[in-house]
Amino acid sequence: MKNKTIPLALLAIFLSTTTMAQKIPQLNAKNIDQVISAMTLTEKAQLLVGGGNSGFVGSGAMLGHQEKLVAGAAGITVAIPRLGIPATVLTDGPAGVHINPTREGTSQTFYATGFPVGTCLASTWNTNLVEKVGKAIGNEVLEYGCDVILGPGMCLQRNPLGGRNFEYYSEDPIVTGIIGTAMVNGIQSQGVGTSPKHFAVNSQEGDRTRVDEQVSQRALRELYLRGFEIMTRNSHPWTVMSAYNKVNGTYCQGNKDLLTNVLRKDWGFNGIVMTDWIGEREDLPVSQEVAAGNDLLMPGYPVQVEDIEKAVKEGKLSMADVDRNVRNMLEYIVKTPRFRNYKFTNKPDMKAHATVTRQAATEGMVLLKNDEQTLPIRNLKTVALFGVNSYDFFSGGLGSGCVNVPYVVNMVQGLKNANISTTPQLTEIYTDYIKYAKAKLQADKNPEMWFLDQGQPKLDEISVTKRCIEHEQPQADAAIITIGRQAGEGMDRSIDGDFNLSQQEQDLISNVSDIFHAAGKKVIVIINSGSSIETASWRDRVDAILVAWQPGEEGGNSVADVLTGKANPSGKLTQTWPISVNDVPSTKNFPQQPDYYNLTEKLAYKVVPGINFTKHNEDIYIGYRYFDTFRKKVAYPFGYGLSYTTFAYGKPTVKAHGDQIEIRVTVKNTGKTAGKEVAECYVTAPKGAYEKPAKELKAFAKTQLLSPGQSETLKMTVAKRDLASFDEAGSQWKADAGTYIFGVGSNVEDIKGTASLQVSEYTEKVTNSLAPKAPLQLLRQK
Repeated sequence: MKNKTIPLALLAIFLSTTTMAQKIPQLNAKNIDQVISAMTLTEKAQLLVGGGNSGFVGSGAMLGHQEKLVAGAAGITVAIPRLGIPATVLTDGPAGVHINPTREGTSQTFYATGFPVGTCLASTWNTNLVEKVGKAIGNEVLEYGCDVILGPGMCLQRNPLGGRNFEYYSEDPIVTGIIGTAMVNGIQSQGVGTSPKHFAVNSQEGDRTRVDEQVSQRALRELYLRGFEIMTRNSHPWTVMSAYNKVNGTYCQGNKDLLTNVLRKDWGFNGIVMTDWIGEREDLPVSQEVAAGNDLLMPGYPVQVEDIEKAVKEGKLSMADVDRNVRNMLEYIVKTPRFRNYKFTNKPDMKAHATVTRQAATEGMVLLKNDEQTLPIRNLKTVALFGVNSYDFFSGGLGSGCVNVPYVVNMVQGLKNANISTTPQLTEIYTDYIKYAKAKLQADKNPEMWFLDQGQPKLDEISVTKRCIEHEQPQADAAIITIGRQAGEGMDRSIDGDFNLSQQEQDLISNVSDIFHAAGKKVIVIINSGSSIETASWRDRVDAILVAWQPGEEGGNSVADVLTGKANPSGKLTQTWPISVNDVPSTKNFPQQPDYYNLTEKLAYKVVPGINFTKHNEDIYIGYRYFDTFRKKVAYPFGYGLSYTTFAYGKPTVKAHGDQIEIRVTVKNTGKTAGKEVAECYVTAPKGAYEKPAKELKAFAKTQLLSPGQSETLKMTVAKRDLASFDEAGSQWKADAGTYIFGVGSNVEDIKGTASLQVSEYTEKVTNSLAPKAPLQLLRQK
């Protein structure tokens, strides 16, 4: 065989190509600068624009890099194989992983655990338990091949009508920040990321993509941004999601004050900022978004890549800003499971996670009323179960925050599992109606009602005649009525028939109570809602009220655990329940949209009056800060919740240790049942140069399960800076020197004891950011 020789020209080309290939860096945590230097402008722009997923046309298609990595996930970042940059997967949340349960080419189902909604989790006031839930959620993110979950929801519940209140934790920023910290820490302990949202002031869903939230700098800093700040400083989320709306005239997604000055300079955030899923805006240049500090534009469209390149070439966007954002993206990518080539299983431990969600839900439920120790129920074998949502129990809310769960335990199943049966005829009536109502809903569905395919829609309540109730009464030992409420993305709540009970619901409660009470039998109401409802007009007619919230897939079991005493309720309200929604000062400036059908086009063209801007004239007086300061009566105060046992509080003590203030209080179980108690610490500031609420929550702690007679000394810590208010004139946090009163109690209206401490002045300068451009008529004390 003859020897074959390689021509010198061909050898030169081969060596040259090999050398060039060797010079192309492959991404790792230590060569990010080198990778940035090797990237083309197009590749840099690509990395800053999402790759799309779940039906979105992503920018990755331009380079042939787009693929559906996880069916039903919200989106992906673009892969650049030439440089060893993988795509990463972003999945919706926050009550669990939102992905499709079915996929082409396999018979396997990919259900995710439905965990309790944010309001329910916050109502536990138990950071260890919330972190445990976070770990379970994070594990499902990991094992389903995702890198980041879009949550937790960190906005304030400004008004009871807010459509996404169920995703958020509280009307109070301290509760929001502390619970949010626990959730982020839990999720990210699994090696995946979070994207706390919606940054910032996503206070309404009406015209949410363009509404201008007009709010004072003080209210922004002390309330709307404070929870985000606490969470950011203490849990270091991988990403933050910028909101659709404007704040004081500038879109959050192009707001440098918000995304750079506040988030990065003032708070030290070093992750990535991604937009909420909006695409290209006609009135917000992509170059402004990039320059403002938005590192990732989602869901990503090819034109946005072109816009970035064009803006750089025309000098409208600096390469320094582009490279800064690219660096942030690469620093994020090297942390992800995709980059680590994690071999996900697609089989998380759903059984173990169901146990977690059941426990968390029971601890978040709030007992509002319990006359004559109606609960826990004893010696009940059969109940008459009224209300559509007894049979179609809501596990979560609507929209992107819903979860495709394997099952939802309704009240019938939960009671049956606790050896309590339901009267057969009534159960048959409701069960048959629900089949009909669901079929009719799909047949009548308006195409714009996209949210009805994202969760469980609310079915119309049915009228139950007195004759029917009279038929059921002899067969039952008690009556249970479930009142359900549903809300979600893109839709705020209405007052009539939503916050207020419908006439059918009022009649149901009235008639059931009259007939069952006449026979000496109890009536119990279960509230299956992610938000508050009106109770003052009907609560005196029933014997017990339990707020179950939207407690996840194990909901019926969790309710039954509380009703039967297997679990002692220890949840406390994280929002004030007003007598009337019109008692809430923000209601005057909150959109009223009773009809959500056919609104999309109208909203886009701003023909619905009064919603394309919202004035936050209530200023710092949100929730209990208003009701407590102005001494307005409420249905149930912030922090309220009953137990099956009783607790006594010792006298609190307070001591300063440098810049940290320590509060101690001993709590004793004085009843006959084991239980947990939440101690809430409220601080009254000395009179200074500007007015303040009568008192503000600054810390809280929850006992372990205390046996009868057992005590526990709780320790709470408040940083000196946490006593400060925001001084707009000086762009600073300022705590006046003087005597601060620390009150510890079971709710904002029930302070058990106080201690005082002399505190020296504290100041902390921050950037002068987010000043309002429109006049506000701020609420003030007389």
